[in-house]
Amino acid sequence: MNAVITKIPFAEPLWRYRAFIWSAATREMRLQSMNSVLGWLWPVLNAAALILLYMTLFVEVLKSRLPGSDDSMSYAIYLCVGIITWTYFSNTILRSLNIFGENAMLLKKAGFPKITLPIIVIVSQGVQFAIMLGVFAVLLIVTGRIPGWALLGMIPLLVLQQAIAISLGMLLGTLNVFFRDVGQAIGIVLTFWFWLTPIVYPLSILPPAVASFVTNWNPMTRIITGYHDIALNNALPDPAAYIGHVVLAAALFALAYFCFKRLYSAVQDYL
Repeated sequence: MNAVITKIPFAEPLWRYRAFIWSAATREMRLQSMNSVLGWLWPVLNAAALILLYMTLFVEVLKSRLPGSDDSMSYAIYLCVGIITWTYFSNTILRSLNIFGENAMLLKKAGFPKITLPIIVIVSQGVQFAIMLGVFAVLLIVTGRIPGWALLGMIPLLVLQQAIAISLGMLLGTLNVFFRDVGQAIGIVLTFWFWLTPIVYPLSILPPAVASFVTNWNPMTRIITGYHDIALNNALPDPAAYIGHVVLAAALFALAYFCFKRLYSAVQDYL
């Protein structure tokens, strides 16, 4: 097995430092729950509270419904699927902004595998995402709305989504070492990005020109729509619709890797 791993790019250092990656990723959650009685139950409670809050506000109070449907539960699923996956996406970007500063001492050590840093972010945020998804899955099971085999279609969408998120996050994280305004500005950008993505509203209510812009220029639109198709219609998204996303993820990764490798010495001096 080790012989196979060494032939895969970046795989060998990740496998060798797998224990470090896992301990670093879980340490963040332990720090969040340190000195609390409930400990790891807090992420579960926070996820449940968030889901119940949005469901109560939009479904029960505002009486929101999907166009052409009187089923309030359909909108609740629509809303929760978008928010949970968007949270994973945006938190990965935000967490990546300071990953170099927080690990400055490790970066200055000779031989430290720098590729482990983005993996730590992916794993740590993935654990929190899994908790939220688990709470939501319980809701789907209780209400009898759990999708069928199409649910497996979420896996490639998640991989694609997080490839974009971590590549963009690492690129911005590198720039944030030199220009601290990047970290401040990205929060504002993500707020606008959220509302330009059909998460709390269906794409069909937008004017055609706006809907076309949001679909063609916002990569998260098709990804979130794919999640909605799986959760609500038990339908697999069309792979051909995501060719551009694969190209974007590859381009962002190449750019992030090039910038970090080119600026690595300067990054060490600034930290």
